[in-house]
Amino acid sequence: MNSASESINERVVRIRFIKEEKNEFIQDYKPFIAATVEKCVGRYVTYGQDDELSIGLIAFEEAINHYDFNKGNFLSFAQNVIKRRVIDYYRKEKRHQNVAYINDYYPDEGDEDSVYDYIMTAEQIQSKYYDQEINDLRKAEIMQLKEDLQKFDLSFNDIAKSSPKHKSTKKSYLDIVKFVIENKEIVDKIKQKKYIPVADIQMATKLPRKTIERARNYVIAAVLILTGDYYSLRDYIDWGV
Repeated sequence: MNSASESINERVVRIRFIKEEKNEFIQDYKPFIAATVEKCVGRYVTYGQDDELSIGLIAFEEAINHYDFNKGNFLSFAQNVIKRRVIDYYRKEKRHQNVAYINDYYPDEGDEDSVYDYIMTAEQIQSKYYDQEINDLRKAEIMQLKEDLQKFDLSFNDIAKSSPKHKSTKKSYLDIVKFVIENKEIVDKIKQKKYIPVADIQMATKLPRKTIERARNYVIAAVLILTGDYYSLRDYIDWGV
């Protein structure tokens, strides 16, 4: 039983191996799962009709099973797991698979480790349907990225012009990106204040100030894509991180 003061994060940790309460928790958050899936696929989906929601349900249970209380908010973590699994579904699931829905399989009481041994479910995706869905996802991500770049007064043309042409320059830019991505405070500063903290980056990377300033547009694009909901675009670019 959850108390009124119990947080979502605490509830997830408590119910992880309690079959009935985990089922109830999943049912309570079906609207959240649907909203996350819809944002990912760019269209309305319905339980019982769309395979993506079956993937979303399974991914939500996966998030419950693997959530680490010390690493942040559960719902943010679950959202990312759902989106990654839906993308994986579109990319990889082209053949019929054995079907086992989330409520069809639970381990024997006391065998907690086997709770992770569930089977993902999906129906066959025809090649044409698969390609169209991937294209739609990519287009949606491109449009969203365009809007995010505009907040920094940047366009795709600006990013193309700033892309490194030489191997040594690319390595320097990727070193900057790697440092930034590994430091949440720097990422937050870039997103909130719309500028690159050159001094902080210079101190950490020992790179020339001019190199960091020239990398500005490239770094901003990398930060947006690597920390945002750009799972399709992300796999087409070698960021070196």
